[in-house]
Amino acid sequence: MARDHDHQPGPRPAAGAPQHPRQPRARRRLTAATLALGALTAVLYTAVPAPPAEAAGKPLGHDISSHQGAVDWRDVRAKGGRFVYVKATESNWYRNPHFSGQYRGARKAGLLRGAYHFGVPNASSGAAQARHFLRHSGGWRPDGRTLPPALDIEHNPYNSGRACFGMSRAALVRWIRGFSNEVLRQTGRRPVIYTTARWWNGCTGGSRAFAATHPLWLANWHSTPGKLPAGWAYPSFWQYANHGALPGDQNKWNGTAAQLRRFARG
Repeated sequence: MARDHDHQPGPRPAAGAPQHPRQPRARRRLTAATLALGALTAVLYTAVPAPPAEAAGKPLGHDISSHQGAVDWRDVRAKGGRFVYVKATESNWYRNPHFSGQYRGARKAGLLRGAYHFGVPNASSGAAQARHFLRHSGGWRPDGRTLPPALDIEHNPYNSGRACFGMSRAALVRWIRGFSNEVLRQTGRRPVIYTTARWWNGCTGGSRAFAATHPLWLANWHSTPGKLPAGWAYPSFWQYANHGALPGDQNKWNGTAAQLRRFARG
């Protein structure tokens, strides 16, 4: 996701402990999350199979975290921003201190906005982290302005030698399922899954268990979306760059503005 300064490995650090700077994904090969019910996904995307790089008029957006701090949302809107995902939480303890202001500001400026959680699977269960996220992410409602909750699941930023968090493929699939099931239980929607093809195919063993019911938010900083995680035929969102006109990482929605609003409504 957006470059951040809020990663911490495993348990919560002592008060005043320095925070681990989150590096740009191009340097550490990170990944993240995307959502929706399978039937809805099929309805929305049957008419828009082309990848974002090959079609014009797709709404532009971005994702941000505590690193961006106060955002000039009028400027974002003027530069073409139409949606944003804001980091709310990480692991089972961290909360973005700027989340409320960023989240409310985006809505006041007329952007669709959603919240995302950075998963640290070796810190606690998927269900526990989902509960932490949902307590501090502004809640989801079918108001047409709130994007589905999103799970950022990617390379371990704390230990490059343990990209899969020291967990087996089966254990990671169970963790993601636990997170998803808790989000569904509390909101009625499944989370968007943000990830990279490399992490997903390697760390989950190319699991196809989520593609039919969870929209994909693909991270791939190239001119086209490229290879996809196993199971998905296209990305719903595509994160294509880590800098540009909008604060944080740059994203495109794979559809029209009207489809994005319907997606938000659920």
